[in-house]
This record gives sequence, structure tokens and C-alpha cells, in this order.
Amino acid sequence: MNGQSAVEFATPTRVHIGLSVRDAERSATFYRHLFAQEPTKVRPGYVKFEVADPPVNLTLNTDAERQTRPGPSAHFGVQVKSTETVARIAAQLQVAGLNPYLEEAVSCCYAVQDKAWVTDPDGNAWEIFVVLEADGPDYARKKRTSGGTEAGEALQSTTCCTTECCSE
Repeated sequence: MNGQSAVEFATPTRVHIGLSVRDAERSATFYRHLFAQEPTKVRPGYVKFEVADPPVNLTLNTDAERQTRPGPSAHFGVQVKSTETVARIAAQLQVAGLNPYLEEAVSCCYAVQDKAWVTDPDGNAWEIFVVLEADGPDYARKKRTSGGTEAGEALQSTTCCTTECCSE
């Protein structure tokens, strides 16, 4: 991993929340009012809001199976400004025994990113990530280059931004 963020934001990090919704475009209307701003990216089944106050990167992901799973979250994350920071945090997580797995230059959620993934004790997926290219070509995960856990290996055949990608 080696790169700087292609996305500017004022704080050193910001929280990322990926919500599974029945209809991303319809849900975007609510968040336009909540944050009093327009989304920064809109694609079929995907809407992204980059909010300065509070600093959050919120994505709405259409999920046809939304009604069969409890809870609205797809995953959570912390957006950082460099691959060096992703690697540093991944090393800290490894020392703590949390066994992160890494993705390098993955095209996911219409951006190219480097990531480290971990799963919390309740099965919530968390990603530490840097956006290397802000306008990538694909929504689905297209490249997976490193890792070692069974959960990490399963990423090869899953779509991006869903709980299935990171649960153990």
C-alpha cells in the first residue's frame, strides 16, 4: 500500500457509515433534508453524502434483501488520508489479535481504495480505508490482493459494501 487520499476532508479521519436501504434514491431525499445538502455521488443503487459537520461519509446502498435482515447497517468505517495510516492501524489491530485483512487498489463503491477490514464481537464489519481515486468505475469489488482469514478470502466472490463481505 502506498498512496494519499484523492478526497479532501478537514479532519484527520472521519466516520463512514454504509446503510442498507430498500431504495437508495428514495432514501436520499431524507438525508438531503437531514444534512441540508446534496449528495456528492449518485449512481444506480448508490448515493454518497460527504458531510463536513459532523464529519461523516454516509453511503446509501440499495439492498434487495434488506427486509430479511435485522438492522439498517451494511458496514461501518473510518476514512483516513493515506495508505500509511491504513497500514499503521492494521498493524495495531493485528497486535491486538483482531486479524485484519487487507485490500489494495480495490474498486468498490465507485472509488478505488486501500482497506483493512475487521469484524467486531457482534459481527459488525469495520473498514479502515483511504480513497485513492474518487470516481472509480465499479460498485462491486473488483480486486483483492492480500489477507489470510477465511472471511477475507470470501471477499473474492461478494459484492462491496455489504455485511457478508466481512462477517466471520
